[in-house]
Amino acid sequence: MEEMEEELKCPVCGSFYREPILLPCSHSLCLACARNILVQTPDADSPRSSRRASGISADYDYLDLDKMSLYSEADSGYGSYGGFASAPTTPCQKSPSGVRVFPPPAALSVPGHPPGQAPGGGGLLPAPPPRNSCITCPQCHRSLILDERGLRGFTKNRVLEGVIERYQQSRAGAPGPAGAPRCQLCEQSPREAAVLCEQCDVAYCEPCRLRCHPPRGPLAKHRLLPPAALGARPGARLGGRLSPRKISTCTEHELENHSMYCVQCKLPVCYQCLEEGRHASHEVKALGAMWKLHKSQLSQALNGLSDRAKEAKEFLVQLRNMVQQIQENSVEFEACLVAQCDALIDALNRRKAQLLARVNKEHEHKLKVVRDQISHCTVKLRQTTGLMEYCLEVIKENDPSGFLQISDALIRRVHLTEDQWGKGTLTPRMTADFDLNLDSAPLLQSIHQLDFVQMKVPSQVPAPPILQLEECCTHNNSATLSWKQPPLSMVQVEGYILELDDGNGGQFREVFVGKETMCTVDGLHFNSTYSARVKGFNKSGVSQYSKILVLQTSEVDIKKLVAVAWFAFDPGSAHSDIIFSNDNLTVTCNSYDDRVVLGKTGFSKGIHYWELTIDRYDNHPDPAFGVARIEVVKDVMLGKDDKAWAMYVDNNRSWFMHNNSHTNRTEGGISKGATVGILLDFTRRTLTFSINEEQQGPVAFESMEGLFFPAISLNRNVQVTLHTGLPIPDFYNTRSSLQA
Repeated sequence: MEEMEEELKCPVCGSFYREPILLPCSHSLCLACARNILVQTPDADSPRSSRRASGISADYDYLDLDKMSLYSEADSGYGSYGGFASAPTTPCQKSPSGVRVFPPPAALSVPGHPPGQAPGGGGLLPAPPPRNSCITCPQCHRSLILDERGLRGFTKNRVLEGVIERYQQSRAGAPGPAGAPRCQLCEQSPREAAVLCEQCDVAYCEPCRLRCHPPRGPLAKHRLLPPAALGARPGARLGGRLSPRKISTCTEHELENHSMYCVQCKLPVCYQCLEEGRHASHEVKALGAMWKLHKSQLSQALNGLSDRAKEAKEFLVQLRNMVQQIQENSVEFEACLVAQCDALIDALNRRKAQLLARVNKEHEHKLKVVRDQISHCTVKLRQTTGLMEYCLEVIKENDPSGFLQISDALIRRVHLTEDQWGKGTLTPRMTADFDLNLDSAPLLQSIHQLDFVQMKVPSQVPAPPILQLEECCTHNNSATLSWKQPPLSMVQVEGYILELDDGNGGQFREVFVGKETMCTVDGLHFNSTYSARVKGFNKSGVSQYSKILVLQTSEVDIKKLVAVAWFAFDPGSAHSDIIFSNDNLTVTCNSYDDRVVLGKTGFSKGIHYWELTIDRYDNHPDPAFGVARIEVVKDVMLGKDDKAWAMYVDNNRSWFMHNNSHTNRTEGGISKGATVGILLDFTRRTLTFSINEEQQGPVAFESMEGLFFPAISLNRNVQVTLHTGLPIPDFYNTRSSLQA
């Protein structure tokens, strides 16, 4: 009920309607408020003037608006009025609702009495409305001209009065302790009624009576009943009972009640209006029938409005939930943004550490070269100085024959020493400048361009991709898969996710995420069956999976139990000091320290054999050959940690090493052109080494299980080349036959 209160308040005074009148535009005003906003028009401007209004003003002071006239013969009494350019303006003030309110018209003066004072000291005499008066509706801003009846020509809105009475009674609640009703005009907590106006039919408390029903003017003639007479008065509102329904009378014929309904004018009319009024030729219907019909139409219209109101309530609930969701999403998004920025900062710090490490290595290398040159020059200078001092002492000798015996040799030594200090000897081998220039411009540009990617138009989830069977294949222990979007799919795809199982029917795992539609997966098990599937994604979500494709990696030779594999070294997992060439088959190093590099293919089944030839071997280093896990330490010699199994060898002998444990020293080393062979046998779970096609020592390691990658460690004094896809060597076949 509280939502309805604004419908029951006058737009001029802001209080509940008191004696509301109904304007032709269907809006209502209090009778007193209507008197306050009346505007007098010039006598020359009559409703029958031929001039028409042109233009609309925002204030009610100027009435060049769309006008209405009670004299109009139109359907709703709407007409027009114009010509107020020369009308005098009237001082006004604004009501609580923002409507301009004009002061009440001046009271009539009676000769011999003060102005506005009735004879006998009575109340003020209200001045009758001027002959030509205009009133503007404060809600729709339409104006109309009053006839000689003035405001009495408007119909009283008794329906609105009845609604206000019921609303105030329901708000007033039960009677007080003495059984008296409550005041009907109190805004907040209704006080106990003090009087009831017999003419107004309104119960007043004392403050409301003094404010709203003063004992002067026309109200002085109203009869006020005491509270004791309220219960005995017929039809009084006592204990929640409503007063009897009042019969509305015709505004033109005040003694006649409304009995019919004019369909054309859409107004209730009386019998006399039909006989002699302007409704004589109009279509009329029974008042009761039209009352029921319009009630039915209003009920039907309310059903539709009720549905809209229900939808509005649901929409408000949705909006309130959206507020909560926005707050939660904001917190989540902020956390995600902070995490992404922190990840970028961590990546930059890691790269900073790598670059600083390279600078430190360059620094150490330059210092080592310069110090070696200093040491070399110091020794040579000491020798030269000693020779010079010795020659000077020889020159001091006075024995000619003795001098001539050694002079030729000394002259040759001096010339030879001088030649050793020839061109280039006194030139620094290393510059003091660092030939490194960090190119940070692209990264700075990317940082400045870092921004949110906002989806302009909501897109749909992609359709499941289609695996292209004719382009999918396996080679050794690698699998190549290709896929595409369905031909009729128009949804944009931002990327794909490829998943493989473990080759043994286990769970799927992601092996590729990116925009490409083809991917090669290396390091799979030989003689294994893999299941593959792919799905697409965009900002809207992830698609369904494609159909599962089953792939078979290369089988093991049943007779020899050999899986022939071709592979190369892996730059992606190698130490940064490793130098690659020959399609990643040849490697060396730019550091004096040992660095590790792995093969690109891992093994877990079958028998595998590969060889490495020594292309360069200077200063008798000790490279290491063997196998390792993927997480092996790459800046120490192979075999120093527990992730590698290796044989390290110099020019005279070799050792096996795992977890920094050295075993089985064996005579025989390597030189330039030598060949080192590695044989990994998962059938016997052994690792064996050979040099120049002869087994080096006993079986190096046993109980080899899991996934292993070919591996070597070397420094700048060694360069090796990898050879794969080789058969089992004879020494191993001979040993296997003897064991059988």
